[in-house]
Amino acid sequence: MSIAWSEIYASGLGYDKYLARYGKENQQQRWEAKRSTLSLSPAQKTLLEGFTRKMHVLCMAGAWCGDCVDQCPMFAILEEASPNIEVRFVDRDDCDAEFKEWVMVCGGNRVPVCVFLNEDFQPTGMYGDRTVAKYRNMVENLTGAACSTGISLGTEAQMDSLTTSVLAEWIEQFERNQWIMRTSTRLREKHGD
Repeated sequence: MSIAWSEIYASGLGYDKYLARYGKENQQQRWEAKRSTLSLSPAQKTLLEGFTRKMHVLCMAGAWCGDCVDQCPMFAILEEASPNIEVRFVDRDDCDAEFKEWVMVCGGNRVPVCVFLNEDFQPTGMYGDRTVAKYRNMVENLTGAACSTGISLGTEAQMDSLTTSVLAEWIEQFERNQWIMRTSTRLREKHGD
């Protein structure tokens, strides 16, 4: 399957524009409420500021999705922390069919899913729809027939701890893909480093 990554990326929207176009008022409020609770540690900020390769991140999302509420605002703060991270959102229900098929998780169109692209719009990795910490939390809370909505449940301290873990795991994915780009022989030759 040949996907025109640069075209799909160009069709994506930044965080605020994505929410304005696809989010209803209550969804916009939920995303922004989550974003207001997020912060990076000094070490995380230093790591992200130190990225030297341009990283395009293409995120398939849904403004209505509880997992997107919990995670997509994280991508916005990571983008703000690094001059070399650019995130674009595409709506799951309004995106390129080939892209949608390419990013399936477990045979379904789950969200959010991020595709990491280098400066030349070549994929270096894909990650989503939930992190290991989130899945561990879900498995620990399963009792009988259960269907998670992605909406966080538990005490405030438990949710703060889970959010911190999920954010750290997403940072690891951004870091992993940055190092793939940074150590690429082709890109090192291109940049002379």
